[in-house]
Amino acid sequence: MAGKLGIIAGSGPLPRQAAAACRDDGRPYFILGLDGETEAETLACGPSAMVRMGAIGTALDLLRRNGVEEVVMVGRVRRPGLAALRPDWTGTRLLARIGIRAAGDDGLLSAIVAELEREGFRVVGIDQILASLLIATGPLGRHRPDDVADTDIARGREVATALGRLDVGQGVVVQAGTILAIEAVEGTDAMLDRAAALRLPGPGGVLVKMKKPQQERRVDLPTIGEATVARAAAAGLSGIAVEAGGALVVDRAAVVAAADAAGLFLVGIPPLPAA
Repeated sequence: MAGKLGIIAGSGPLPRQAAAACRDDGRPYFILGLDGETEAETLACGPSAMVRMGAIGTALDLLRRNGVEEVVMVGRVRRPGLAALRPDWTGTRLLARIGIRAAGDDGLLSAIVAELEREGFRVVGIDQILASLLIATGPLGRHRPDDVADTDIARGREVATALGRLDVGQGVVVQAGTILAIEAVEGTDAMLDRAAALRLPGPGGVLVKMKKPQQERRVDLPTIGEATVARAAAAGLSGIAVEAGGALVVDRAAVVAAADAAGLFLVGIPPLPAA
């Protein structure tokens, strides 16, 4: 039996799915919610507490007092500015230690993982708790990319990988070889809304999402769900391509059904070979 799992929960359904997986396995767990991010329905899924985002010392103390051995960080979290973060003494020391690395999401998340491990917790990825969420290589559902879409996927994979190396974002929208939009701090949904206004005449474009090459894969893997499909359809896209083995599909049956109904393809693609 694995040790007690601490679920550091952002927003969305994934923290609730992690809690359900623990219940199904008979594994003890504790949910640590983040003020302003975690929904009440997530906190109601089991033993839980809420903590302010910058209260790192309080968070570590809550995990220890509740007997947590392993930790998973899961769910969407809006990155706050330093003024809104209001770090406690432990958080201030962490930010001072990582310095410029806090300028990008990957550097900050990697530093948080390292801090948790320094405090004696084992950090695991959500794919280790819910392995079925990882997408495999190849298409899901009825629809397949055509030659135009395949060309856009190849272009998008290159651009998304380059953006990832710079710790900018994980997604890009490509239409007929033109980059319509790239993902930055606004997130995938807002990027898709923006791409809708930039759509060109002709066949619809493609959303491509790739894990950052240097990314700490235990946190912040690219994720798509029903809302992603709905926004991609509203933007007039022809399909979605995500990194096989490096991206998550939340509620796969519902996502595939939504893509089929919208006439969108959904496909897992391999990452670029390491340089």
